[in-house]
Amino acid sequence: MLKIWTDGSCLGNPGPGGWGFIATDGTHIAERCGGEKNTTNNKMELTAVIRALMAAKKHDEIEIHTDSQYVKNGMQTWIKNWKKNNWRTSDKKPVKNVELWQQLDELAESKKIHWVWVKGHAGEEFNERVDDLARTAAESYK
Repeated sequence: MLKIWTDGSCLGNPGPGGWGFIATDGTHIAERCGGEKNTTNNKMELTAVIRALMAAKKHDEIEIHTDSQYVKNGMQTWIKNWKKNNWRTSDKKPVKNVELWQQLDELAESKKIHWVWVKGHAGEEFNERVDDLARTAAESYK
């Protein structure tokens, strides 16, 4: 199973943002990051997972570690009703970041994904590293 850690960062919200991920199959480790000049933290959190899944296309079973309750709850709970309600929330408002949620949903559709929430800034090695990747990417867009 491929294990992935993801994180997003934003300097201001909105503002310059960055995303990062680390993937390991137990033998090899890959790191990637990037960013945007004007974005939000939630967009960067979603983009980190999207980019990780794009890079992991040959893997069918993936464990994603994230400190984002927004991403984890969105994929495990909220998305079912959003799709059923034509991408509207329970109070009938359009889902924010819908294009990213739809892209993530499409990428995740053919995979078995295990979602693992990790507490941010709590010393977990790979979570700290992806935080550094995302923050450094965001700083490069200042």
